[in-house]
Amino acid sequence: MLNSDIMEIKKNPKVDLNRNSSLFFVIGLTIVMFFVWRALEMKTYEKDEVFLDKIVAVDDLKEDVPITEIIKTMPPPPPPVAPEIIEIVEDVAEIEETIIESTETSQDAIVDKVIAVDEVEFGEDEEEITVPFAVIEQVPIFPGCEGLKTNAKRKACFQEKILEHVKNNFKYPDIALEMRIQGKVYVQFAIDNKGNITNIISRGPDKLLEKEAVRIVSILPKMIPGKQRGRAVKVPYSIPITFIML
Repeated sequence: MLNSDIMEIKKNPKVDLNRNSSLFFVIGLTIVMFFVWRALEMKTYEKDEVFLDKIVAVDDLKEDVPITEIIKTMPPPPPPVAPEIIEIVEDVAEIEETIIESTETSQDAIVDKVIAVDEVEFGEDEEEITVPFAVIEQVPIFPGCEGLKTNAKRKACFQEKILEHVKNNFKYPDIALEMRIQGKVYVQFAIDNKGNITNIISRGPDKLLEKEAVRIVSILPKMIPGKQRGRAVKVPYSIPITFIML
């Protein structure tokens, strides 16, 4: 009786290990075929490389204010005076009078040294004064900013117009674009006492970028010159231009 029970347990289909093997095999085969089909149907496309130009113009107002040194000049020495000598003598002694000659030039001598007007040469020797942009009393006026009253508003308008000019006239050099040259170029220039753009200097990672930065600054319009104490002066200004490819 015990042996027959053991034989029945072995023949019980619930403990048969091979009972669901065919079902698992079919499911696994289906999953593998699905992934193989998806891999065969997958398509790839070549991505075109696109170059984007971007310019970042930042105003650089960190200018070094020149340190001025006050030169102390000594006052001129007083004019020489005749020595005053007091000599006590007896009443009976004769007193010699001291004659003090005048040191002033006579009128006749002045007449002899008169120079004819035709012999005088006149020349214009105007010293050009340079005042930094950060401390000037009246900043240069960019065309379009004439109606502003305060110096702070004119300064803000000047900086805004400069950035707008750079963005509107910016062109990435083709050769630099092909060679993937990029970087920041520092441009320094001056607005002279006539309102013209002068003394353009650029410094950057490549000559192509420097040349383009100089071209942009050189076509700035003529401005109303800056003034210091009511006098037109030369005003230096600098701006960095960043060439970036994205």
